[in-house]
Amino acid sequence: MRRASKVRRSFQWESWVLGHQTTKEQRVAVVTGASRGIGRAISIRLAQEGRHVVCVSRSEGPLTELVSEIEAQGGSATFAALDVGDLGAFAGGIQTIAEKHGRLDILVNNAGMTRDNLALRMSDDEFEEVLRVNLTSAFVACRAAARPMMKGRFGRIVNISSTSGLVGNSGQSNYAASKAGLVGLTKSLARELGSKGITANVIAPGFIETDMTASLPDTVRERVLSSLAVRRLGIPEDIAQATAYATSEHSGFLTGQVICVDGGMTMC
Repeated sequence: MRRASKVRRSFQWESWVLGHQTTKEQRVAVVTGASRGIGRAISIRLAQEGRHVVCVSRSEGPLTELVSEIEAQGGSATFAALDVGDLGAFAGGIQTIAEKHGRLDILVNNAGMTRDNLALRMSDDEFEEVLRVNLTSAFVACRAAARPMMKGRFGRIVNISSTSGLVGNSGQSNYAASKAGLVGLTKSLARELGSKGITANVIAPGFIETDMTASLPDTVRERVLSSLAVRRLGIPEDIAQATAYATSEHSGFLTGQVICVDGGMTMC
């Protein structure tokens, strides 16, 4: 998971848009944490589904490459270099995306970070920073996206949580708390917004082959694999496929749910 930047950016549309603009009929999707791993796979998959994807991350270089890759495959995308930890700028960014495209149909809150430490050693700053980036940023994005979704009488919100938020994990009380908080947030939004044509669901990945799991010691990897029914780690595309359905036209009766994509680790 990436860490929140200490550098705050002003929000300027002209400085971070690249790529084709959406057509009038095309669904517009925002994916945060899009520059790598799960977020990148989700962005590519939603573009393959015909969505115009606004890829959000702090790093402009990887976003440029991602948009180019999507367009080379015949998809449609732009990017927004935003720090989700800067809550005011991030909320303003979501609002501006909706204004510039004339709509906002899909929001995938995937961005996150870790600041691992045992609870007895964890500082207030370590706890609060992870809550701000992983949970509060998702709240402000959902709040900003809800109005254009209500206007269009259609919305799909997917918050990417973690199995850590369901069963806990030693050394990750801040991370687990933030990911558990996404569950309560999402279920509340599902109740509040369902009558407006907006669904809200959680996808909780298990152990996925990413930069973070690549550094696992062999002994830990073997222990993890032995706990999984499918005896393999997941790949980012596993999460992207689940997200594609949860954000599709056909998922209107799916809301307030926690979808565990974890190879049978939790059986939730």
